[in-house]
Amino acid sequence: MHETLTDLVPQALAEKVANAMYARDPASQGLGITLDGVGAGCATMSMTIRADMLNGHGSCHGGFIFTLADSAFAFACNSYNLNTVGAACTIDYLAPGRQGDVLTATAREQALAGKSGVYDVTVVNQEGRTVALFRGKSLRVGGHVLATE
Repeated sequence: MHETLTDLVPQALAEKVANAMYARDPASQGLGITLDGVGAGCATMSMTIRADMLNGHGSCHGGFIFTLADSAFAFACNSYNLNTVGAACTIDYLAPGRQGDVLTATAREQALAGKSGVYDVTVVNQEGRTVALFRGKSLRVGGHVLATE
């Protein structure tokens, strides 16, 4: 019997979608962002801060931290195999990231209603210190990440 995407349990579907998305995500790959885990409505991604990510104050440029959080948000909200994009995002920077720090962004679905969702992402360093808090609002735009049969 041939297994289809609709036969997969939510965890297996989320993993299959995430692996396909990561394979075609040169932005995350180019920044050294790794996909550490995914599930239905959640994702964890990490990034080591490199010298070329530092700003004039010697700390990680906020845009790189935002990108890490935004990537985790994207993987979480697309985990159902429904094409979903960010409709709005905010971030609060709470502590600096330093060269060599490993930042981990964990995205969790807070609400999902119709085509809209709300996701919170916490970014911590290797010591567990919270570096940033990100909130993303998602919008399903139609279609699937992976073709369905």
